Amino acid sequence: MAFTFKAASSAGRSTPHNLNVLQRRYHAEFYKTVAKVMALRETYLQERIIFVKSSEMVPILKGLGARDEDFELIQKISDTTGPDPTLEYRTVTSARYCLDFETRCIQRLEKRPCGPKTEEPYKRYDPGVQREFEEAPLEMQGNTVVQALMLFKALVFHKVPILPREKLDYTSHQWVCTVLNVRIFTDDRQGVQGEPAPGGVHSDGSDHTMTVFLGSSNMRSDSAVTYLHDNLETTGAPLWETNPALIRARVQHRDFLDTLIFADNHYKRCVTQLNACDPSDRALRDMLVIFTRRPKRDDHGLGHAETQALHTTCPLQIPLWLP
Repeated sequence: MAFTFKAASSAGRSTPHNLNVLQRRYHAEFYKTVAKVMALRETYLQERIIFVKSSEMVPILKGLGARDEDFELIQKISDTTGPDPTLEYRTVTSARYCLDFETRCIQRLEKRPCGPKTEEPYKRYDPGVQREFEEAPLEMQGNTVVQALMLFKALVFHKVPILPREKLDYTSHQWVCTVLNVRIFTDDRQGVQGEPAPGGVHSDGSDHTMTVFLGSSNMRSDSAVTYLHDNLETTGAPLWETNPALIRARVQHRDFLDTLIFADNHYKRCVTQLNACDPSDRALRDMLVIFTRRPKRDDHGLGHAETQALHTTCPLQIPLWLP
């Protein structure tokens, strides 16, 4: 089944920009922002989960240096996503970054395919398939809202103890950060049902997972509800087969930049399907999904080999501020 993917218009584009958070250190508002983030970090330290509403998230990102014009532009960036090789109802772009807590910088890494998660707690809809997504465009990388989101996440999880995953290098001072721009759609006219989590209850194999709402159209109000489950829940189970006693949190991204962060190895996750308000039109839901984990050890043996090689055609280096 073929679909048309709309290219981004050149009109109204912002010049890509590298956010320098160090320049914010001389603004009083920056330290008010840091205080807000540290309060959220305290909750994350206790619960290993936070859900930050749009009304709180927008001023935090502005306090970290995100430019006003980039908030509007990021709401349109999902128009540039490309076909998912295995799911007809999803379009994706991706980019990999290195967060180096020793040199205090964020750099873009070269493109690598996504390996199969055969050893992770995930019942795959595409077992053994190595997926390759289109690369995130310069408009995404150079958007200061996206850059500020990575800075915000680093501030939240910095020095927060977590349950380690097997065969990741926790002696490293680096983190691998994968940023996915994901558009899910449902089209009842063509029998296409959008599933944000086609594998049912699952874990994504990262250390810290962040999901950020960019926007939607024709989305029914009961759509795309996220449930976090105790790790005792059965991997691959659909929501209706889960044990209510094992549900640890329920959140729904409804407003621009509603943001969820959780320690991925402390919970399993499930998301309900995307339903259309008007079945005669297509329903859309746009998200940023940001996975952060330690580098793989040499004996990991899952998917592609780890590499920290920098991106040669779309380089990025921005400073990382940590208290």
